[in-house]
Amino acid sequence: MKVEIWSDVMCPFCYIGKRRFEDALQQFEHKDDVEIEWRSFQLNPDMETDTSVSIDEYLADKKGWTLEHAQQMNAHVTKMAAEAGLTYNMDKAVVANSFKAHRFSHLAKKHGLGVEAEEQLFKAYFTDSKNIDDNDVLIDLGRAIGLDAAEVKQTLESDTFAEDVKHDIDTAQYLGIQGVPFFVMNNKYAISGAQAVPVFEQTLAKAFGEWQQENPKPDFKIIEGDTCGPEGNC
Repeated sequence: MKVEIWSDVMCPFCYIGKRRFEDALQQFEHKDDVEIEWRSFQLNPDMETDTSVSIDEYLADKKGWTLEHAQQMNAHVTKMAAEAGLTYNMDKAVVANSFKAHRFSHLAKKHGLGVEAEEQLFKAYFTDSKNIDDNDVLIDLGRAIGLDAAEVKQTLESDTFAEDVKHDIDTAQYLGIQGVPFFVMNNKYAISGAQAVPVFEQTLAKAFGEWQQENPKPDFKIIEGDTCGPEGNC
């Protein structure tokens, strides 16, 4: 069964939602039959990378908040993250456009490393205070998950996967997705936001139950003969 997750690496609730979903999936008895696909969404496509200002200052200016209010909001999500077992260093987060990071994510997905890429991107932004719009940072992240550094470099220096990112964003708009994280299970059930673990557990079970009915395993009539098993036993 497929689970599609729309998110933006700069969304604090997306990392929290990711971890809560993973906690639910870990306890799900059919977890090995669940395929996860990460999809791109940009919260602020017009954001310009600026390492000279803090995320608190950026949010205060962008939303018309006081600096104190921005700090309080980030302190709140930092506490939420800690409850999910995550470390956020929001006071050191780098203001960076996420489009390039999304292209990097699509490259990783091409190689079957989409889940690993998302974890590295979230950790780089929220915990390690890295500039996720910087080529060298993304090349290092790619190397850490097993991607070829030369391919990552070539991808980032071109517009490769730009259309894939735009397609994900357009699909989100078509589906009426207005905020992330947004989880779609078996193309039938959707969860918006970093919901509690039990919500993910219940929805996973319901969606998977229906998926099983729609995709029953074949009931073979087997004629036995000499075989070799997966352990090499013959």
